[in-house]
Amino acid sequence: MTSRDTTHTKSRYQFVAPLYNLMEWPVEQLWYKKWRRVLWQNIHGPNVLEIGVGTGKNIPYYPEDIEITGIDLSSGMLKRAKKLLAEKQKDHVTLKEMDAQNMDFPDNHFDDAVATFVFCSVPDPILGLKEALRVTRPGGQLHLLEHMKPEPEQSLLAGLMEKLDAPIHYLSGVHIARQTVANVEKAGWKIEQVRDLTAKGIFRQIEASKPH
Repeated sequence: MTSRDTTHTKSRYQFVAPLYNLMEWPVEQLWYKKWRRVLWQNIHGPNVLEIGVGTGKNIPYYPEDIEITGIDLSSGMLKRAKKLLAEKQKDHVTLKEMDAQNMDFPDNHFDDAVATFVFCSVPDPILGLKEALRVTRPGGQLHLLEHMKPEPEQSLLAGLMEKLDAPIHYLSGVHIARQTVANVEKAGWKIEQVRDLTAKGIFRQIEASKPH
């Protein structure tokens, strides 16, 4: 991937930021909010990184007894997240504009890394996952909610998603046919659990750890 890919993704999210919550509202109410709640109930930190904080969809579910640093590529998305953060009065949270592919954190800094529906849009997902690995301490956990290419890979649905991936990415910055479980492993994480959240494995919860 090139800086052009990152610029493209950033521009798409900058453009859509004012309407993002409205666009996501149906699927947020139907599925995402309950998945977020369950995910955050099992994150104990105490020092946690959220990658791709977006407009702050996870903020209402942040535990009160941990320190959270949230990053996002888009200043427009972060502006919405900061507004929500102020409304929720969560003073244990810090938000920063930062590229997940090139994080400004020291090695082994966080106890947990979290991302929800993010690595479908990181231009180089393996690079982003390697950065998450670098900044997480040995034995630390990676918690993901992701949508990805369905199984089996030879199915008509998988083929259709592959064909639609390029035009959808051009329009929105999102890839719909990534193989995120495999990408997590390629980045060096140890897969602990993969749970299908919907049929065909399109939506999954992935738990992984950083080897000692």
